[in-house]
Amino acid sequence: MRLIGAEGEQLDVVPLSRARELAHESGLDLLLVSDRAEPPVVRLMDYGKLLYEQKKSLKTQRKNNQAQKLKEVKFHVNIDGNDYQCKIKKGLDFLSKGCKLKVTLALRGREMAHQELAHELMKKAMTEFAVSGDAEGTPKLLGRNISVTFSPK
Repeated sequence: MRLIGAEGEQLDVVPLSRARELAHESGLDLLLVSDRAEPPVVRLMDYGKLLYEQKKSLKTQRKNNQAQKLKEVKFHVNIDGNDYQCKIKKGLDFLSKGCKLKVTLALRGREMAHQELAHELMKKAMTEFAVSGDAEGTPKLLGRNISVTFSPK
């Protein structure tokens, strides 16, 4: 076996029993680096420290790699003008922060009979959100809701 030291220096080609003795004497673990190489490569190292460093680097990667959040803004057909503007402002704020935005227009009761009003309101909202985001498809009617998703630009 080709033996590599704790500092990365190449020690020698030694039998497995000798490599185990050296690992035991130095208080380190014997780690198989490459079993397909001729001869196989092993390394003297502190395996617990290696695992700790790997977990630590994985944790920092997860911290820096933020998952895409999905926020939702819900409308109704008979929404007041001021309420509409507040929801548009909040939706644009979500898009500016880098979140995905789901715009849902809920139809209640007899509003299902006047879907053309709902589609007009959805088109109006889509033009407002087009400034900060890209629509992923067209508005779709699913049950009593018309929804479309925006991703930030």
